[in-house]
Amino acid sequence: MKSPVFCVIRKIVSMVAPVFKAEGVENLPDGPSIVVGNHSQAFGPLAAELYFPRKHYTWCISEMMEKDKVADYAYKDFWSKKPVILRPFFKLFSHIIPPLSELIFTNADTIPVYRDKRVMKTFQISGEKLAENASVVIFPEDYTEYNNIVHEFQRGFVYVAKYYYRQTGKSVPFVPMYVCPELKKLIFGKPIMYDPKAKSDVEADRICTCLQESISEIAYGLPRHRVVPYPNVSKKYYPYNERK
Repeated sequence: MKSPVFCVIRKIVSMVAPVFKAEGVENLPDGPSIVVGNHSQAFGPLAAELYFPRKHYTWCISEMMEKDKVADYAYKDFWSKKPVILRPFFKLFSHIIPPLSELIFTNADTIPVYRDKRVMKTFQISGEKLAENASVVIFPEDYTEYNNIVHEFQRGFVYVAKYYYRQTGKSVPFVPMYVCPELKKLIFGKPIMYDPKAKSDVEADRICTCLQESISEIAYGLPRHRVVPYPNVSKKYYPYNERK
């Protein structure tokens, strides 16, 4: 049962946040899938929570669910690259939000992502949701730039497919998703099937490269627009979706 306070917050956010249109929905399999998108700062997770077109659960870093860890993580990951003059404000803000963050991210349709000895719990929960024919939505970018559309993907998420195969004997597809705030669209590309016979590290590299390229190609095919990058930088540094 979700918290009534969370339900009110979600309703208010849905009224003021941009409305995203889902396109390419035919590329989402009827069964389980792992959907991988560009983070687009807060827009990716927000759009997934409100406008993803089917049953889903989004990976969320566990620090945002644990009140005593929210402040340090939020400032470092979200606001540490803001202009120097604004950083003290965001530092203060990061110490105000922990109770709210814990409330929101433990009530939303999320899967906690642990980066310690509890990491197998993340895989276990993800496998359970896939077994329910749900989509698991992941935004795996880090701070290394891949091109003007996406940043490099961390590889660890691909091992969910290996875990799921071991549990069920079934391969799960990865679906690329481009989050485009300026055009207010979530666009899904063609699925990429996991190959359980390939070496794990080789397959992780292949899947990530295919996803990064697919998301980039979706973006390049759209009308000219500003791309909202993963790092929370000033809007004047947002790139355009022009092929380089």
